[in-house]
Amino acid sequence: MSMTEDLPPNPALLPAGLRDLLPPDAETEASAVEAVMDTFASHGYQRVKPPLMEFEDSLLAATGAAMADQVFRLMDPDTHRMMAVRADMTPQVARIAATRLAHAPRPLRLSYAGQCLRVRGTQLDPDRQVAQAGLELIGPDSPAADAEVVAVGAEALAALGLTRLSFDITMPPLVPTYLDESGVPAQTRLLLARALDRKDAAGVAEHGGALAGTLTDLLLAAGPADRALAALVAADLTPGARALATRLAASVAAIQARMPQLKLTVDPVEFRGLKYHTGVCMTVYAPGRHEELGRGGRYICGDNEPATGLTIYPDSVLRAAPDRQPKLRAYVPEGCNAQALRAEGYATVAGLGPAADPTAEARRLGCTHVLIEGALVSLAVE
Repeated sequence: MSMTEDLPPNPALLPAGLRDLLPPDAETEASAVEAVMDTFASHGYQRVKPPLMEFEDSLLAATGAAMADQVFRLMDPDTHRMMAVRADMTPQVARIAATRLAHAPRPLRLSYAGQCLRVRGTQLDPDRQVAQAGLELIGPDSPAADAEVVAVGAEALAALGLTRLSFDITMPPLVPTYLDESGVPAQTRLLLARALDRKDAAGVAEHGGALAGTLTDLLLAAGPADRALAALVAADLTPGARALATRLAASVAAIQARMPQLKLTVDPVEFRGLKYHTGVCMTVYAPGRHEELGRGGRYICGDNEPATGLTIYPDSVLRAAPDRQPKLRAYVPEGCNAQALRAEGYATVAGLGPAADPTAEARRLGCTHVLIEGALVSLAVE
């Protein structure tokens, strides 16, 4: 082969943002997702399974429009219509609720788990294929519904060993409503939004005009829920913004009543919910970690039905959670019955032929135990 010829492609090379998940990580992720889904099911959330792809105009309708810049598109060779691969499952569940389950009794509790594909990752999470596991509570528009989603999400994460969580509660429409009702010009709004997004108090003071004092107070109040809500009560808000602040406080109170030990923070000026969010939102963090373990909030399902939900990101969760131990593997020589071992929770690796040294064969195959003359023997770590 000359130096100028292309080298043969490496079959292990994958596109940027896509990766293989190998043993034992793939099993760990699957068992974690099922533990989360079992928690959702125990609270009455029934599982749905939307397709990986839909027609583009269906997938990107209503709440799905918010993800339009993140979807891969392709032509359906049968219908010659454009199709799109989902980048987020919540809009799909909203579609199911508004169409196939339109006449199901409300409140409607649905759950889901699956893989999503995005055009690009983020700096914090460069993966373009992301796992999701979530729940949606469709019908009620109440603080009690917000509290249920938070409580069930916290319980699901606790099942994975994540008991020290922080839920950041926000109201993304609050600041835009306040700026609208205060008549702030478009160019000033852009500068203010940038300053608020960067938590830049000097920038808020520079561009806020008569609103600078209120916005700065709210910006600096972000943190523990009680302090932030006290700042909202004291703030000089417009009527629409005041109504949103009152609802935010009511939802926080409902969460605190249901889970008094849960750490809650409130950011009064945060407005970066997913584009389809319309009310109280929540983001889940683990102590000392910056990546989101989950995100959710209020949105409109179908034409006008209120809904709220929470999506958990298993990839991020497993990076933050205590290690989950895979099943112990026991080597079972040819001809031995291993049914009792499997009933006890062992993964059995059966010999397919005679082994001169079963212990050595067990070690070669990565087993932790070996069955010798009917007795299970633990292999000492060398």
